[in-house]
Amino acid sequence: MQKLQEVVAIGRRKTAVASVRLRPATKNEMIVNDRKMDEYFPIPSQVQTALAPLKLAELLDKYDIFVRVCGGGLMAQAEAVRLGVARAILMENEFLRSQMKSEGYLRRDPRRRERKKYGQRGARRRFQFSKR
Repeated sequence: MQKLQEVVAIGRRKTAVASVRLRPATKNEMIVNDRKMDEYFPIPSQVQTALAPLKLAELLDKYDIFVRVCGGGLMAQAEAVRLGVARAILMENEFLRSQMKSEGYLRRDPRRRERKKYGQRGARRRFQFSKR
């Protein structure tokens, strides 16, 4: 009996962290936190964002995807999944690196929330100024 090969990769965006597992397709499943991907990400563009590396490499039907994701908002989670999927694909096929890199799927977006400063309402917003 042949053991199923599994590839695991981690993607991050803002405070979202996604652990992505790719397995050779048996049922063509896409599961995020024990729910179908379409149920977890309600907006279709979020699903497209998460699956973009697979679509680019034309591997959508070749893998079952299992994701554990936490932190951040839904869009940040979708982008974290995208980075994890891209990294997992590269573990399988290193020849796709140039395609993935040119599309920006291997770049971890460094932008984060700026902290609130004292004496201000937020990170940059000041309190309203009154002359009198």
